[in-house]
Amino acid sequence: MTPTLDYDGEIAVLDLGDDENRFSPEFLDAVDALLDTVLDKGAQGLVTTADSKFYSNGLDLDWLGAHSDQGPWYVGRVQGLLARFLTLPIPTAAALVGHAFGAGAMLAVAHDYRVMRADRGFFCFPEVDIRIPFTPGMAALIQAKLTPRAAVASMTTGRRFGGVDAHEYGLVDATAAEGAVTLTATEMLRPLGGKDPGTLGAIKQVMFGRAADALRAG
Repeated sequence: MTPTLDYDGEIAVLDLGDDENRFSPEFLDAVDALLDTVLDKGAQGLVTTADSKFYSNGLDLDWLGAHSDQGPWYVGRVQGLLARFLTLPIPTAAALVGHAFGAGAMLAVAHDYRVMRADRGFFCFPEVDIRIPFTPGMAALIQAKLTPRAAVASMTTGRRFGGVDAHEYGLVDATAAEGAVTLTATEMLRPLGGKDPGTLGAIKQVMFGRAADALRAG
């Protein structure tokens, strides 16, 4: 299933899909197009979720292996999408209904808020164990959103955080029971509706401009 868009009142709900939701070029194009729609229709917030045991498994390593000559372009494309989420001019929340690994976890971090299922699923940056160092942009994104304690605990260990531990470290803002993750994320955004997008976008650009610039320079 390709990414799809629905609405809960004024909150846009972007479903990443029903498989591992890896970042193929087609996936990236689809998400970018749906973000255009969200902004064009004046949504008051955006929740991303999934219909799978995965929120996202991140980079499409199969595609990358078959197109190694396009590696720099591909990484730049992924980082461009992360930068867009980081500075999106509406409130955003990631509903982690399943596993978030690597760039999938980075996508979650690029949102304003994160809600994770309490009893199942892992949040993990496995880069240290799969011998793929973070790019400067990816490191800047993570360190812009997490405390030093949380960044060290997640970036240097490859640890798989369950929902309760992820909340304790501040990797996510809340946990919820099965079936309530997306609703919890949506209700988290509901009181934030009505913010002026121009002002909010400018504030995010000031807050996270260095990380966004490092991602776009990727």
